[in-house]
Amino acid sequence: MDKRTSEREVIAELRDGMTIGIGGWGSRRKPMSLVREILRSDLRDLTIVSYGGPDVGLLCAAGKVAKLIYGFVSLDSIPLEPHFRKARQQASFRAAELDEGMLQWGLLAAAHRLPFLPTRAGLGSDVMKINPELARVKSPYEDGEELVAMPALELDVALIHMNRADALGNGQFLGPDPYFDDLFCLAAKRRFMSCERIIPTEDFQKEGSIHTVKINRMMIDGVIEARGGAHFTECPPDYGRDEAFQKEYAATAKDPAAWQTFWSTYLALDCEADYQEAVRRR
Repeated sequence: MDKRTSEREVIAELRDGMTIGIGGWGSRRKPMSLVREILRSDLRDLTIVSYGGPDVGLLCAAGKVAKLIYGFVSLDSIPLEPHFRKARQQASFRAAELDEGMLQWGLLAAAHRLPFLPTRAGLGSDVMKINPELARVKSPYEDGEELVAMPALELDVALIHMNRADALGNGQFLGPDPYFDDLFCLAAKRRFMSCERIIPTEDFQKEGSIHTVKINRMMIDGVIEARGGAHFTECPPDYGRDEAFQKEYAATAKDPAAWQTFWSTYLALDCEADYQEAVRRR
């Protein structure tokens, strides 16, 4: 089954109030062409689940986020995402700040269709204080240990980006880390994957080890070929993070006029333009 589609067709499926999981990690291999299409849309009141980077910052700055569930929001080389910080300080969304392991466990619980999974992550920290809805559970075994009952993070939609994919929906990462993109897909009802290049299935082994085919076709409902689709985040070995572009983006959090200029320019970009801009700046 050929699952090729476009960013516009994917975002047309989304509705106000949905819970959307965004793969990648910080400013690394984020599905930015899909995020940009959300920014162009009229969607609002979204719940976003993410190991956040500029995906979160941009969506917060655009007023798209009603609730944010996250383990961190960072640009990596810039430790705290400035547009996220500004929105957080203004209390423009409801926040569920979790330990990174708790977020993973919530996705895993949803992937396994469980209501929760027990974990030690979060114990002895302020995570439990700022998330009073989190419950504790006592081990039924002899040890009787008290653990956090991390609730499942069920997603309406997952958006991820891979280096390579085939038309069937198998996805391959070629960088150093697969992150939790597979869990985002397994936790979601609908799953969409952008990629740098769609290739024949038999070419996966030419690109890298077969073990780097982390996403299987049963996890994916649509595939988008988006060259430079993770720009300005990194997508190694295809390209690194566009530090100059990211620095320019971050600076606009303190300059409303610069933000308006950046915003109109950014929304006008397409994937190929992003890619060429990244090459030019390196």
